[in-house]
Amino acid sequence: MGRKPAPPLDRYADDVYCLFGDPGHRRRLLVPPMPSAHLMINLGDPIVLHDPAGERPPETLVDAWFIGIWTRRYVIEYGREVNVIGVHLKPWGLAPFVTAPMGELRDRCVPADGLWGSSLSELRDQLAEATSTSARIGLLETELLSRLTESTADERDPAQQAARRIESSWGSGTVAALTSDTGLSSNRLASRFTSMVGVTPKRLARIYRFARVVLSVDAATPPAWADLAQTAGYFDQPHLINEFRDFTGRTPTDYLALRRRVPPDPAFPPDMGPMPAE
Repeated sequence: MGRKPAPPLDRYADDVYCLFGDPGHRRRLLVPPMPSAHLMINLGDPIVLHDPAGERPPETLVDAWFIGIWTRRYVIEYGREVNVIGVHLKPWGLAPFVTAPMGELRDRCVPADGLWGSSLSELRDQLAEATSTSARIGLLETELLSRLTESTADERDPAQQAARRIESSWGSGTVAALTSDTGLSSNRLASRFTSMVGVTPKRLARIYRFARVVLSVDAATPPAWADLAQTAGYFDQPHLINEFRDFTGRTPTDYLALRRRVPPDPAFPPDMGPMPAE
């Protein structure tokens, strides 16, 4: 179960959700780079993050953790019993709630108590005692609201405005146009943007373009890849194919075949982007 938070949280979070029970075929999910950061609070079995490239050792996640924006794919493996409350934050949505620079959280998982202290333990206890999914979601929304202040959530910030423009255009605009509109130099914008989002404007635009393709593909109606590549802002179809391979380890054709076998469920937030890791 998940829902979009009410204002003003909807400016920083796409959804707040609960996952519980046997994960079934979703036990192992491959997560490509997507335009989001995360807060996940685990009340169930340990969860393990794997690096498909084998360059990093597996990470076992318990209690609660923040996950910054990722620029590489990873595999998340749930245990036998899932009991997670989480929030999908917009690329700039994590910065108002923690003090660490987002560049330090890129491609990383950080224990939440290291950033929120003892209040995280109190929140986790409240979530464990809650008697309904709706109550759990409400508790997490209340905690986030209590941490959202004018000083930490300034929508007039040029970097935040640039990030929102990238979101609204799905990365189809140019970095030069963003720089011109903010009135900052390209280096200054990149520095402030990375501190707030964790990546440069160019990298975030690339992630949004890929997300637009993945979220628009309907396996029941095979897409015209060349047209989709043009609509999403790629140079051509080979450019799109290369991005698919880099982001997922699959070709678009392989991805389509996978989604025919295991269609995503729009009502299940983690299905929108991630895919079964076969």
